Amino acid sequence: MTTSVTNQDALQLVVAVHRLVRSLRQSASVRRLQPTQLLVLAELAAQGPMRIGEIAVRALCSQPTATTVVTGLESSGLVRREADPADGRATIVELTGTGRDTIVSLAHGEAELLSERLSRLSEEERDHVRSVTPLLRRLAEPRTR
Repeated sequence: MTTSVTNQDALQLVVAVHRLVRSLRQSASVRRLQPTQLLVLAELAAQGPMRIGEIAVRALCSQPTATTVVTGLESSGLVRREADPADGRATIVELTGTGRDTIVSLAHGEAELLSERLSRLSEEERDHVRSVTPLLRRLAEPRTR
């Protein structure tokens, strides 16, 4: 038996995920970042230094937006630009120590809060949430397998 997903089902999932993320970010007592800033820091932490164009692709934004975000993060001391060793005309963006500490702090703060909320669920519900995590990760990729 095949069950199709309606647009309404998808909308309800989008709304639920947005509400969850927003409530975690608003409740966490750590430094606040805009969503695109957070994505850029997370990508730099996961992938290492990269050019602005690659940041734009990975953060799902335009190159001008990526440039603006990097400029803001740079002025906050969270990233720095360096000459690209492969092409002296280009620059790469990399996390600073403060940037790495910030992304770790944000992740831990939100994870602790979510862990507290998960502890209020039944064991069966927690198992269910754990089982869908890899699927949500796949859905978060621009091109799902």
